Amino acid sequence: MCTSMEHKVSAMTSPVNPKAHVVGLGLIGGSVARALTAGGWTVTGIDGNSDVSRQALELGIVTDTEPHSETSLAFICTPAGVVAKVAESVLAQLTSPDLIVTDVAGVKASIVEAVSDPRFIGGHPMAGSEMRGLEGSRADLFTGCTWVLTPSEDTSADNYARLHSILRDIGASVMALQPADHDRMVAMASHVPHLVSGALMNEASTMAESDGALLRLAAGGFRDMTRISAGDPAIWPDILFENAPAVLGGLRGIQDRLARLTAILESGDRDNLLQNLATAAEARRHMPGRIAESSNLTEVRIPVPDRPGVLAEVTTLASNLQINIFDIEIAHSVEGSPGVLLLALEMADASTMAKALRDQGFSVGGDV
Repeated sequence: MCTSMEHKVSAMTSPVNPKAHVVGLGLIGGSVARALTAGGWTVTGIDGNSDVSRQALELGIVTDTEPHSETSLAFICTPAGVVAKVAESVLAQLTSPDLIVTDVAGVKASIVEAVSDPRFIGGHPMAGSEMRGLEGSRADLFTGCTWVLTPSEDTSADNYARLHSILRDIGASVMALQPADHDRMVAMASHVPHLVSGALMNEASTMAESDGALLRLAAGGFRDMTRISAGDPAIWPDILFENAPAVLGGLRGIQDRLARLTAILESGDRDNLLQNLATAAEARRHMPGRIAESSNLTEVRIPVPDRPGVLAEVTTLASNLQINIFDIEIAHSVEGSPGVLLLALEMADASTMAKALRDQGFSVGGDV
């Protein structure tokens, strides 16, 4: 895959006894620490609650509360409202030449704009649990989940490739989005559902005050729809207020649909009601499932033009096409000419990706 004129920075290359630091040891931060430890990392970590930090030490989830001088990876797992401040502090504190700092907050645009550093890559794992805190954390939480990265014009291509590989190693399927696109889409995919779930649970709970048997009648559908409302409420205000415009748009859309359904029921319009139910059922059946692993891969080689933001263009293009990048590597020319971006894709997706890249003005080589 690499000519004699190039040296390759493999996404899978990692230092011997790699070291990571996690700030915020709740459900996600604790799970990150457990997953990295299971993958052979030495993990330090700290929480704003000293009791949680002490518990993490006692359970062996972290080895120390202070990061090692060789720490090359840091995860900021704090509430969204303080991520930028904490990230800036960690970037100033850690001096490893190959440092990567990322976060897990459910809102990205404001954070990425605030932290302008090539060592920082915004991230958001689409994972969670009704369990809370460090006690609910587990090493396999990210297995099969989608982990969004939001590279910017400042993002180091080598750092992105390394982080992509690390997240793949802990079981995640990685995709890239522009920060604003992430916030707009995740509002409907995560934020609005959480509010709707909570509203349904609160309404049922209020009704149960006078109809005590109601919650005993709650079957699978109700339990499925309200499961996420059992999650930690403390993480949500920062996310929802930071992403308020997109969340409000989603809520208004839901309100409009509910108003139309109300009118259908009031008018007794059976055909229209059936059509609404049928289109929803059809859409749900065609909803993409988890991205399966594949050994039927091919390589797409993209000479990297000398302009900022190329990595973000390529990776977000793949995500927009719903194409999964299984691995990503950077091959640098020793003579200093532009390097080559190496993407491992399923064979069925390679020609689509190559055509889209060529349409965007990229040169494409490899098996397509």
